[in-house]
Amino acid sequence: MTAHGASREALVAARERLDALTDSTSVDAKALAGDLAAVTALLDREVSLRRVLTDPAQAAEAKAELAGRLLGGQVSGEAVDLVSGLVRSRWSASRDLVDSLEELANTADLTAAQKSGELDDVEDELFRFDRIVSSNAELRAALTDKGASGKLRGDLVKQLLGGRAKPTTERLVERLVTVPRGRSLEGGLESLSKLAAERRERMVAVVTTAVPLTDQQKQRLGDALAKLYGRRMHLNLDVDPGVLGGIKVQVGDEVINGSIADRIEDASRRMAG
Repeated sequence: MTAHGASREALVAARERLDALTDSTSVDAKALAGDLAAVTALLDREVSLRRVLTDPAQAAEAKAELAGRLLGGQVSGEAVDLVSGLVRSRWSASRDLVDSLEELANTADLTAAQKSGELDDVEDELFRFDRIVSSNAELRAALTDKGASGKLRGDLVKQLLGGRAKPTTERLVERLVTVPRGRSLEGGLESLSKLAAERRERMVAVVTTAVPLTDQQKQRLGDALAKLYGRRMHLNLDVDPGVLGGIKVQVGDEVINGSIADRIEDASRRMAG
């Protein structure tokens, strides 16, 4: 989604919280996606509730407590924490909250696909389905028929993709046609494809340092690693006073020790500055 001003800041912070959660092996990203999608649907229907949760005149903690009371026991604790963080934030428009929740749900589903090694397939299937819909006016009309219920449109997606595409692809497309939220089908599929591409390009670096890094050092190291690997880098940070050379970076199976690796020499120099 394209967000501006306060909404953009809130979305960036929420993405970081989601990344931190889904990087943990203890969090079921697929289940989290389902919970976030359910909250998205709720707030899309309940306009008055959405306005209360995004009202800048209301105290941030009061809004978070309200969200917790409404959602507690209905969705996972991780989903409640994410939603609580979202409603604590300021939003340029109440709809931006729902758009952001929807993106987080889709991202969590794509993360689950990434963990299972299926993300490339999902990205390809989304693209191919978009091409099929664009070239088949009858199919497009059926999938966007406002006279049919969302369930009927979703059932059609299951018939089309069930057993032929990855479950993640089926879920993403089913949610899109069930609750289009005013978007064109092609526009929604394009957004999903872009989100999948962004997820595929993202890498995770586990960084262990002898002392905690400052925010400036984190930024410099992240930029240096992104340049080194040619991909956006998320840093998982740990502190170990005994780490050799003062820093150790692990990206996938590659472990780079700060005292001997020329490849991060520049990053180490920047961190010292």
